Parts: sequence; structure tokens; C-alpha cells
Amino acid sequence: MPRALVTGSAGFIGFHLARRLLADGWQVVGLDAMSDYYDVKLKEDRHAILMDSAGFTEVIGRLEDEGLVAGILAEDPFDAVFHLAAQAGVRYSIEAPETYVNSNLIGTFRVLEAVRNHPVPHLLMASTSSAYGANTEMPYVETQRADHQMSFYAATKKANEAMAHSYAHLFDMPVTLFRFFTVYGPWGRPDMAPGKFARAIMRGEPIDVYNFGKMKRDFTYVTDLVEALVRLVPVAPVRVAVDEIATGDSLSPVAPFRVVNIGNAEPVALMDFIATLEAALGREARKNFMEMQPGDVPATWADTSLLQNLTGYCPETHLADGIKAFADWFRDYYGDNPK
Repeated sequence: MPRALVTGSAGFIGFHLARRLLADGWQVVGLDAMSDYYDVKLKEDRHAILMDSAGFTEVIGRLEDEGLVAGILAEDPFDAVFHLAAQAGVRYSIEAPETYVNSNLIGTFRVLEAVRNHPVPHLLMASTSSAYGANTEMPYVETQRADHQMSFYAATKKANEAMAHSYAHLFDMPVTLFRFFTVYGPWGRPDMAPGKFARAIMRGEPIDVYNFGKMKRDFTYVTDLVEALVRLVPVAPVRVAVDEIATGDSLSPVAPFRVVNIGNAEPVALMDFIATLEAALGREARKNFMEMQPGDVPATWADTSLLQNLTGYCPETHLADGIKAFADWFRDYYGDNPK
């Protein structure tokens, strides 16, 4: 059986990825700190589902703990490492930046050092659409410069990209960075818009609508994202001459390193998203219109041509279908009067 290490396996995306890998016959070691940034019970419930599989091994610990990741990789050969664990949240990075230094910078350093000393065929790492920062030319393309991050969270993720590139160059480590675009779906994080809005709507409380609703997001359904990740596993980047890099490919000219967008390639207006969620829940939201929040951007939109060229796949779930699946799970998990 192929073996994978998934960091952040009790997180939203890590859980869905680990479950898919297990269904495909992989053995999965899932590492998670079970941090209390949001509801720990939700994370424990995700892991409980994974632990129903004989192929899953749970490891509880923090990325930044010296020797932890290296010890896991030293035990047996791995076919892939998926580094998804991170301190997430744009707004929280303004309040608690040191948390992002520890998890996103030191933690990622531990992963890179572990893979350097215990090589794997492919290291796949999560970045974010927030790395594009102040760019206004859309859709976002991986070959665009991304130098003006708008939040400390985004800055740490862009730093992760730079760190990984240096390791890829120095130690010939095949690394793919994927920039996620507003992932949603069942088992989603309660601090993100779908969960926050659904909870408030079901409780009859107002929702905060930033920038007076004049925002757009490229909403990506979580199983579409996981499909893209699975298809990227065999497409490990290789070091090639500059004149061998295809037009539109973000492959580095000096390292086996690539950045890939994973999005739905279709920006949706925030007010349309809210209306879709209202329809799925069967209730109307009370809206509290507010100014733009610090560190936020008015729009995101992914060009997914590179993903399609590499894997033959492009995310395809329609928002109404994805939101219905999320709303059905939300009511089943939390009930009609969530705490």
C-alpha cells in the first residue's frame, strides 16, 4: 500500500484528504495538534471517523516540536507528504501574529528539514490565494508576481513558498505548492463564512457583511479540491532547463518546484453566496453591512489552466449543489439551534 503523511489531518481539508486517501487504499499517518483556535470537538469528531479505518494512524503533536515530524518519516518509507497544517485566519493574524510564526514558519521549517533528511517522492504543501495580496489583475495566474501580501497570515504562507523553493533548489526535493481559493463544504471550519453565516441564520442573529457586500470569492468545494490534490501526487515537478518550461507553467527554472492554483475559476458575488445559503437553510439572514476589514481583499478568482494541463481536471461543483451539501451536514451535525 502507498503511504502518506498528512499534517493537519483533523483540520477541514486534511480530514477530507485523509478520508479520500484511505478510501483509495493508502495508509495514512495523520498528525494534528488539536489546537483550540476553533472547536476541538469538531476536530476530534473528524479524527474519530478516520480512525474507523485500519489504515489510519493518529499522531497528536505540534509541528514545531523538534524531531516529531522527522521521527514519523524515519519509521517507514512514505510515498507522499501533504503539509496542510497551519495557523489559519486572516483576521486572527492581526491579533496573535506569534502563533503564525510558530506554526506556519517554524512548523514548516520542521517539515522541510524532515523531508530533507528522509526524502519522499513528492512533498505537497498548502499555500493560499491570499498570497496574491494586492494584485488586481484577474484571474490570478501562478506566474504573476505576488509581492504585496495584505495580512500577516498571507505573509507567512508566501514565506513558506520561498522556504520550500530554497529547499527544492538546494536538496533536489520535488515540491508542489497549491494556492487554495475559499474552500467550503461539509465538516467546514466554524470561523469561515459558511459556518459563521449558517450558525447566525439558524439562531436568528445578524450576519456581518463586509465591504457592504461588494466582494467576490472563488468558492471551491472541498471534494473538488481533494480530487485535484490526489491527481497532483504523480505529477511531481522535475528540474529542467529554462527553455523546456512550457508557457504558463510555474515550474521553477532552478528547482523541482511548482505553484498550482486550485479554485473553481468562477468568482461569486458575496450577496449571491448569501442568497444561496439562505435558500439551502430555508431561512433569511439579517444582514449587518460593514466596512472592509483590515487584511482582506475585495475579490479572488483563480485561473486553473495549469491544474487542468497537469492533471486533466478542473473543479466543477456548482455553488448551489455544494452549499446544499454543506447546509444538510450543518443541520445534521449542529441541529436547528446551534450553540
